[in-house]
Amino acid sequence: MDLFERWESNVRGYARTYPTVFKSASNARQTDEAGKSYIDFFGGAGVLNFGHNNPRMKEAIIKFIEADGIPHSLDMMTTTKRDFIKAFTETILEPRGWDYRMQFTGPTGTNAVEAALKLARRATGRKQVIAFTNGFHGMTLGALAATANAYFRNAAGVPLNHVERLPFGHPLEGMEEVYADPSSGYEPPAAILVEPIQAEGGVNVADAEWLKAIRKFAKDRGALFILDDIQAGCGRTGSYFSFDGMDLDPDIITLAKGIGGFGTPLAMNLNKPEFDKHWSPGEHTGTFRGQGISFIAGMVAMDYFKDDNFMADVRRKGEIMESRLKKMARSGMEVRGKGMMQGLDTKDGAYAKKVVAECFENGLLLGGCGSEGRVAKLIPPLTIDDADLNEGLDIMEAAMEAALVRA
Repeated sequence: MDLFERWESNVRGYARTYPTVFKSASNARQTDEAGKSYIDFFGGAGVLNFGHNNPRMKEAIIKFIEADGIPHSLDMMTTTKRDFIKAFTETILEPRGWDYRMQFTGPTGTNAVEAALKLARRATGRKQVIAFTNGFHGMTLGALAATANAYFRNAAGVPLNHVERLPFGHPLEGMEEVYADPSSGYEPPAAILVEPIQAEGGVNVADAEWLKAIRKFAKDRGALFILDDIQAGCGRTGSYFSFDGMDLDPDIITLAKGIGGFGTPLAMNLNKPEFDKHWSPGEHTGTFRGQGISFIAGMVAMDYFKDDNFMADVRRKGEIMESRLKKMARSGMEVRGKGMMQGLDTKDGAYAKKVVAECFENGLLLGGCGSEGRVAKLIPPLTIDDADLNEGLDIMEAAMEAALVRA
């Protein structure tokens, strides 16, 4: 590890939480260079929904490389991109009766959010955006302005403008009157940007009725309704989108992380056609938008959603996780989540950090999130087998006891 200490930037973070050098990985396990195996409840921060080195994806990627497939294509048309678009349309959009345009942005979630905010401002001619407390939307300046975390915001070094913030999950009482009053000082927003489940914010799950109220509030103001499903989407909650079945009709959906499936980068926005038409060619560009390996892996991922068997198994495992966490939770703690995104709010950031450290020492990769990192967040691969899932939960339970003794 001396080489990393000597040459890598001080900004590295996860390397400090998991201080070992990893060498290999398969499904829900990573192995370090000393041969120690770790059960992975972190899942690449939500990227590895289908596990490390998913064998079906790996086989397809190897065939793609051996056939001299095109790994990089900017936004040019390729057979690989066409196959991905076809698979996504037939598997995800058409069964829902949806008509969206797919915008492949730069390779990260923050770029998807930047593109969504740009389009909303372009389509409405307005500047202001409404975001929410505890929200996380990325680290680049536009997305960071919508992010609530003070630690991340303070690193910007410049003012983060044109975003107003409302309390997540709270009723909108009085806000209609405020925004209708020309003397209130509130400008009509270009967009309302919200996560149906705030993953980094503490696994805060929005109520369907509240989200419908936000949707109506946006529509009444002529603002675009943008749902950020970057971490909670792509099957994580037991349906492809975390908001499936809520009849929300978003204007833009931002996707990244799990959409590529294999850990290779891919980000995509779903834009309603009436708003997508406001783009002019090349107005939002980027070098890494046509990643062939990600398209190949993403096509394989679509196979998991051709029937409900896989999602039913995700819901089953989610119930196991929720049940076990509720048994672990001590007085005052709170379990929150949906499907295989579950969080245990310990209400104590220092204690939660000790739990994460104890888990690591005993072979479990677990992350913290929320205010002061007080929420232990569980996002294992959706493909994790029951034995590893239960062993990981056993390790976490023992770590909670050990951390309490050392507190």
